[in-house]
Amino acid sequence: MSKNPLTLIMETNKFNGTNYNDWLQNLRIVLDFENQCYVLDKPLPTALPEGFSHEERITLEKWIEDNRKVHSIILTSMTNKIQKQYDRLDDVPSIMLSMKESHGVKMLYLVEKIEDLKAGLDNDTYIDVILQSLPPSYDPFIINYNMNGLEKSIHELINMLVQYEATTHKSAPAVLVGEALTSKAKGKEAEH
Repeated sequence: MSKNPLTLIMETNKFNGTNYNDWLQNLRIVLDFENQCYVLDKPLPTALPEGFSHEERITLEKWIEDNRKVHSIILTSMTNKIQKQYDRLDDVPSIMLSMKESHGVKMLYLVEKIEDLKAGLDNDTYIDVILQSLPPSYDPFIINYNMNGLEKSIHELINMLVQYEATTHKSAPAVLVGEALTSKAKGKEAEH
């Protein structure tokens, strides 16, 4: 990373397992400054297509290099204990998916703890809390859930969230031609 003064944000606000949304927001701020936010959301291109162009090769090489840098930023912005859970994953989208799945499991655990305390909250309240805890990249899912008036259990909601994440990763292109060089405004639209 090239002398980014914003990296101090990540050093002082490390992911500790309870601050996922704040940590993700700070990470996006830092990566946006470096024009590397696309690495969070797009799967790693595995290979160049037959008859690839010079531009496609440069784009792939840039993605691989940016993935390496963002991977390092993510790992150094975690507590040591959490870092050990994710250091085996090589590509950033795999880390992010694993963290989101962990977030869902943590939400289930917290719901069960609240139920143990006999707080008397209904299913809709739990669903609202889970939906509110999601990062902005889940806005389309949340809008769809609310617009269609879906009535799901907490476990069904978590499963839907995991499926949504898998679907959004599948729809990304195999090679990211020009993605790394998009303008800030276009990058913001792509996130939503």
